[in-house]
Amino acid sequence: MPTIAVDKAELFKVLGKEFTTDEFDELCFEFGIELDEDTSNTKRPVVDGVEEPPQLKIEIPANRYDMLCFEGIAMNLNVFMGNTTLPNFRLSAPSNGELQTVTVKEETSKIRPYFSCAILRNIKFTQARYDSFIALQDKLHQNLARQRTLVAIGTHDLDTIQGPFTYEALPPEEIEFAPLNQTKKMNARQMMEFYEACQTPARSISRLVVQRKDKHLSKYLPIIRDSPVYPVIYDSKRTVLSMPPIINGNHSKITLGTKNVFIDITATDKTKIEIVSHILVAMFSQYCEEPFTIEPVKIISPHNNESREEPDLSPRETQAEMSYINSVCGLDLSADQICKLLTRMCYKASPSRSEADIIDVHIPITRADVLHQADIMEDVAIAYGFNNLPRHFPSKSAAIAAPLIINKLADIVRLEAAMAGWSEVLPLILCSHDENFAWLNRADDGATAVRLQNPKTAEYQIVRTSLLPGLLKTIRENKKHSVPIKVFEASDVAFKDTSLERKSRNERHFAAAWYGKTSGFEVVHGLLDRVMLMLNFLNRDEAVADTNKMKADNPQYWIEEADDPTYFAGHAASVHISLEGTSHVVGSFGILHPTVLKNFELPFPVSTLELNLEAFL
Repeated sequence: MPTIAVDKAELFKVLGKEFTTDEFDELCFEFGIELDEDTSNTKRPVVDGVEEPPQLKIEIPANRYDMLCFEGIAMNLNVFMGNTTLPNFRLSAPSNGELQTVTVKEETSKIRPYFSCAILRNIKFTQARYDSFIALQDKLHQNLARQRTLVAIGTHDLDTIQGPFTYEALPPEEIEFAPLNQTKKMNARQMMEFYEACQTPARSISRLVVQRKDKHLSKYLPIIRDSPVYPVIYDSKRTVLSMPPIINGNHSKITLGTKNVFIDITATDKTKIEIVSHILVAMFSQYCEEPFTIEPVKIISPHNNESREEPDLSPRETQAEMSYINSVCGLDLSADQICKLLTRMCYKASPSRSEADIIDVHIPITRADVLHQADIMEDVAIAYGFNNLPRHFPSKSAAIAAPLIINKLADIVRLEAAMAGWSEVLPLILCSHDENFAWLNRADDGATAVRLQNPKTAEYQIVRTSLLPGLLKTIRENKKHSVPIKVFEASDVAFKDTSLERKSRNERHFAAAWYGKTSGFEVVHGLLDRVMLMLNFLNRDEAVADTNKMKADNPQYWIEEADDPTYFAGHAASVHISLEGTSHVVGSFGILHPTVLKNFELPFPVSTLELNLEAFL
C-alpha cells in the first residue's frame, strides 16, 4: 500500500485541531488508514540549510486514489470528523462562453485511443501546493496508471499556448520540439536516443545534470518506441504541448507563477482515464479563485462523429439494501441514520421513495473504489465505528471447526511416512509438459492435463497430473547429498473434467521415491504395506493364508504385475483395493525405467510409489 508523507503542522491546521501522535493514530485507525510514522522526534534531513519540518507518514489503501496527496487526506478526514461536507464539484464555462476545443484524429486509435482534458482557472500555487500537484501525478502514474502504460498525464500553462488543440499520431521523424527542461529542439526519434543515453554513465558535469533530471524517463520509452506513429498534442500554432506518455514540451511547462492549468490525459483504458481526470480536478480545484470549479473542454472526434465535454462530474447513482447493511453490521439502523453515516464518508444518500428497504446513493467522483453495495456497507461500519459494533456469538451459524475428511486422511498418511523415516517435500504444482509426460514415457491424449494459456517459461506449462516429476526434480537438485534419499509428498494434482462447471478437478495423491545405489523396491513396498495397514486395509494374500484375519466386511488390498512404460519391465505393480465388493485400482509402484532416470539426470536407481487417496474416502 502507498505511504504518503504530509506536513504535520499544515495538516493539523487544516483539520482545525492539534492532535497528539496517539490521538491522530486513533483517528486514522477509525477511518481505515494507518499512521506509519511521526517524524517529530526523529532526525530529519536538512535541505538548503533548513531542517525538514515534522511529517506524518500515512499508509493508504491501494484503491483509495483520492488520498494519494495532502489535499485528499485533509478533505476526507475533515468530512469524516464532521468539520465540513463533501465539496460541490461543478463545471464553470469561461467568461466569454466559448469552450476550448481538442480535435482527436483517427490515427490516435492505433496507439493511445482515449483522450480527456480539463482546465483549472485562476489557480493559486504555493511551493507546497505545486509540489503536491506534481507528486500526485507521479503517484497516479506509478499506481493506477501502471507506469504510464494505461494513462499518461500532461499539465501545461494555458497562457503560453493557444487553442484550438489537436491530438494526433504522427511518424516520430515529423514530431519536433524542445522537451521539458531542455532548450534544444529534436525530433521524436532523436529524443528516444537522447533519453536512452541517459542510462549510460555520464562523462561530463552537464551530462550528469541531465541524467539526474531525466533518467527516470528511460523506463517509459518502450511503451511507444516500436510504434510506427507517436501520439502528440498541438496547439493552433503547431506548438507541441506533449508527446504522451514520455514527456511534455518545455514551452508550456507550469511554474509557481502559472495561473491557468491545461490538463491533458491520454490512455489505453477508458475507465482509468476517467478516474485520473476526476482525482486531479477534485483535489486541486479547491485552489482556484472560485473553489471547486472546473472549466470543461470540448472534445471533437470527427471520425466517430462524436462531440463531448470533459470532465463529466456527475456522481454515479446506485442503491443499497438497508436490510443487507444492518444484517452484516449487526445493527438496526433506520434509513435516515444510515444516510447520515454515509455523509461522513463523502456520499450523498437518501431513502428511496419507491421501496422501503432501499437507499439511493450518489457516489462522488472521488470514490472510484466503490463498486458494490458491500463497499457501501463497509463505509457505514467505518462511520459507525468498528469498535462500536455489537459483539455476540452467532446464533444461526454456530459450528465447531473440523478438518476436511481428505485433509485428515492425507495427514494420517503423511504422519506414517514421516515416522517411517521418509522426508516430506513440497515441489511446485506447475511443471513443463515434457516433465509430466515425455520424461515419464507417458503419452498425452490431450484430454488429461490442464494447460496454462500463456506460460511465461517452458518450465511452467501445465498443472501436474502426477506427483512423480516434483519428487524426481527434488532428488535431482539434491543428488550431491549422501544416499539413500527417501522423500514423499501428499498433495493435489489436477485433471480436465468437462462434466464439471469449472472443467477441471483436483485429486489428492500420495507419492514416495527412494533413490540409492540399490533399487529399494522392497523398501517402497514396505512403505505401501505400512500405509495400507494404518488405513485398516488387509493384505489379501496374508488374509487368505491366515483365516483368522478373513472377515466379510474387512477392506482388502493386493498388487498385480503392471505393464507401465514409466517403470522397468517386470518390476512394476498396480495397487488394487476392494471396498464393498468392488475392486479399484488406486495406484502403482515400481523401479523407474532407465530412460526416465536419464531424463531427470539421476545416475542411481529410483523406486517410486503413487496412490490416489480420494479412492479411500
